[in-house]
Formats: sequence, structure tokens, C-alpha cells
Amino acid sequence: MKGIAISGILTFILLLSGTIRAQEVWSLQKCIDYAYENNIQIKQQVINTNYSNNQLQSAKLKRYPTLGSQISHNYSFGLSRTQNYTYNKFNSSESDVSLQASVDLFAGFTKQNTIKQRQFELQSSLEDLNKAKNDIAMQITSAYLEILMDKELKDVAKVQLDITKNLEDKTLKLVEAGSLAQGRLLEVQAQKAKEELQLVEAENRLQLAYLNLVQILDMKLTKNFEIETPALSSIDMGASFGLSDDVYSTAVNIRPEIKSAEYKLKGYEKQFDVSKGALYPTLSFGASYFTRYNNKFYDKFDPVTQEPLSVMPFGDQLKNNAQKALGFTLNIPIFNQYQAKMQIKNAKLQVESSTLELQNQKNNLRKEIETAYTNASAALNRYFSNEKAVTSMKEAFRYNEEKFNLGAVSSYDYNESKNNLTKAESDLLQAKYEYIFRTKILDFYKGVPIKL
Repeated sequence: MKGIAISGILTFILLLSGTIRAQEVWSLQKCIDYAYENNIQIKQQVINTNYSNNQLQSAKLKRYPTLGSQISHNYSFGLSRTQNYTYNKFNSSESDVSLQASVDLFAGFTKQNTIKQRQFELQSSLEDLNKAKNDIAMQITSAYLEILMDKELKDVAKVQLDITKNLEDKTLKLVEAGSLAQGRLLEVQAQKAKEELQLVEAENRLQLAYLNLVQILDMKLTKNFEIETPALSSIDMGASFGLSDDVYSTAVNIRPEIKSAEYKLKGYEKQFDVSKGALYPTLSFGASYFTRYNNKFYDKFDPVTQEPLSVMPFGDQLKNNAQKALGFTLNIPIFNQYQAKMQIKNAKLQVESSTLELQNQKNNLRKEIETAYTNASAALNRYFSNEKAVTSMKEAFRYNEEKFNLGAVSSYDYNESKNNLTKAESDLLQAKYEYIFRTKILDFYKGVPIKL
């Protein structure tokens, strides 16, 4: 019973550890989603987008009237003005209260154009955020495929080492039986040592590939981190990914870097309109209210001596001293040292520069697509060439292995055949993942989400 209980506990622990490890397996989409949430560059771009949104809200709020108030209290000593507008030497204190309100009725359309400018800037910032996400997604996809390739290369190295180990066992038995010389066994063992080193190097490359992915994710490398191995579709001999011009025609209308440049251009065009507004007159409407209290403002006097008897109450003073005003203000620009004209010229230059930047972005996009298209075509051709090479190398190795077992070929010829097969298989894997990555880039340019 005790043994059964221990066995049950061990089974539970193994199942639990398997569950925990399964939770650490990351798919490509999980890696991308994690980066979207935690990548520093994306977070910084989110802040930039929020800033642009605040700029837009600020421009909209400037359409509203302004309202301000002012309260002051002053002490006067010595010669001061009396209620009768004469001056005597006495000490007094005075409180002033005022309210001012104003609203722009016409400002050369600067406010409307500024709002539109800020809207375009916000849209450009949002597209920059999308571009940042696209860039990190492509980096992760490249690193993810690098791991998958290195995994398969490691498996190739392990299979080749297993073959050599089996050969070592057979050779050892033949040497012990006296059928082969000791030197043959030493040659096989030397080949095994070489392949063990190759396996270690393959494992090291795999670990470095994992490290690269983890660093892109801004995570700490842990032993339990492992990626999911998807079932990749086989490569079709008649595979086609369209023409680069067709890909460009689609991409130029949907890529965020192009949209961002377009919105920037529209923003500069509105800035140009804003600068022209400085040449127009501006009209505003204003209203104000003012009142005062003074501790030497009297309401009763001695009828004989005219000496003051009492100070007018606070409320009465505020009511009696109230001043209200309404008015319009028209500002007409006549001469401002040509500053307005210079701002217009500079705004026009920014429009021209932004136009060139948009064209530059389109040119870069075309170059990137043409490069990706050419690389994909080359990878596809390399894949099928290497596929034929692997088939022929496998057959050559099988033939040499049979002859080697019979002692008809030297270990040098056997190892050379084996190494040729290993290289062909490695080249095939590299061409396979190169093709997959390049086609994913082309799909991405066409707006197809990255999936494996």
C-alpha cells in the first residue's frame, strides 16, 4: 500500500510538472500579444499618441470664451485721495473686485485650421503606433522561426550522431571479433567526437536563438520558457506569391508608415493655412465688471463741520461703485516686421519637405517589397534544389554505408558522404525557413496577419 501511495504521489507530481511546463509553452501569437503589452518602444508611442490627443483637445477648448477675475486689497499711507477727489494726509485701505470675459468672433480661421491640424497629427501618431507594432511583430516572427530552424538543425545533428554511435557499436564488435583493424574503430570514434561537437554547437545556437527572442520580449530568460512548434504546411512546387507590383499596389494603401506620412503632410498643409491667418484682422467681444470698497468712503457728514460721521457699508459700496462694460475689439495687422510672411514661407517649406518625405516612404516601401519578393523567389528555388540534393545524398550515403560495412570503401569516403548529407539537410532547412519568413513579409505587406 505504501508503495502504491508513493507511486501515486510521484505520478501526481509528474502530471503537475507537465501542466506547469505546458503553461510555459508560447505560441507566436502569444509572444506578439505579450510584446504589444510590454514593449518599451510601443509604450513610448502610446504616450506620444496620448500627447497628440491632448493637443487636439486643447485646440478644441480654445474655441470657448475666456473668463477671469481679480481681487486686490491695497493700503495707502500719507497723501491719499478723498471721497471728494481732493488729497489729504490719512491712512486708508481699499479692495477692488473685477471680472473679465472675452470671446473671439473671428481670428482668420486659425482655430478651425489648428483643430484640423491636430486631428491629422493624432492620426499620424496612431499610425506610428501601428508601425511600431508591425516592426516588433516582424522581429518576433524572425526570432521565432530562427528557433524552429535551430531545433530542426539540432535534430539533424542528433540523428547523424546516433547513426555514428550505431556504427561505432558495430565496428567495435567486428574489431573484437578480429574482422576489422583497430584503426577503423578509431576513425569512427573520431567522427563521433566531431559530431558530438556539432551537436553541442547546434544546442548553443538554439539557446542563443531563445535568448534573442526573450530579449526582444524584454523578459528574463528562464529554463521553462519554450515555444510552440506549429505544423508548418509543406512547400508547393507551384507556389506563387503574385507580382511585386501587385503587392506594392495593396501595401501603399494600407501600410501605417505611408498613412502616417500622408497625415503628416495634411497636418503641415493645415499649419500653412494657420500661418496665413496672421494676415487677417481679428475681432473679439468682451465684457467686464468692476467694483470697489474703501474704508474712508463715508455716507454721513456733520452738517456744520462736514466732518465724516460713518463709513458707507460694504454692500452699499460694492453696489454703488459697480462699473459694467461691453465692447468689441478689432485688431488690424499693418506691419509686424514681416514675421507673418516669414512664417508663411517656412510653413510652405515644411509642406514641400513633407511631400518629399511621403514620396521617400513610398520608394522605400517599393524597395522593401522588391527585396522581399526576390529573396522569397531565391529561397523557393534553393529549397527545391536542396530537396533534390538531399534525396540524392541520402541514396549516396545509403550506398556508401553498405559498402563501408562490407569494407569496400574507406572511412574517409564514408564520412565525406555523411557530411555531405548533413550539409544538404541543413541547407534545405535554412532555405525552408528563409522562404517561410519572406512569404510572411509579403503577406504582411498585403495586410494578412502573421500566422504559422
